[in-house]
Amino acid sequence: MGIILWLIIGGVVGWLASIVMRRDGSQGIILNIVVGIVGSMLGAWLIGPMVGAPSINSGEISVGSLLVSFLGAVILLAIVNLITRRSVR
Repeated sequence: MGIILWLIIGGVVGWLASIVMRRDGSQGIILNIVVGIVGSMLGAWLIGPMVGAPSINSGEISVGSLLVSFLGAVILLAIVNLITRRSVR
């Protein structure tokens, strides 16, 4: 049951981050899930220690963990935008 919840929340976080970064038209559901999960790991590494909140990958689902995961996904998409020569919005 944990992996299903992990995929669903990762997909939602990735989808919301892609809407904020205006990349929603170029991503599918699989890429949204990947962005959500990898962004969650990035957020746990960069932002988690600063605010003291874990990511959704740790198994704890709270407002802080969702926020850390969302910010990590936004940072990941900003890096992808810079690499693909798109402007960060």
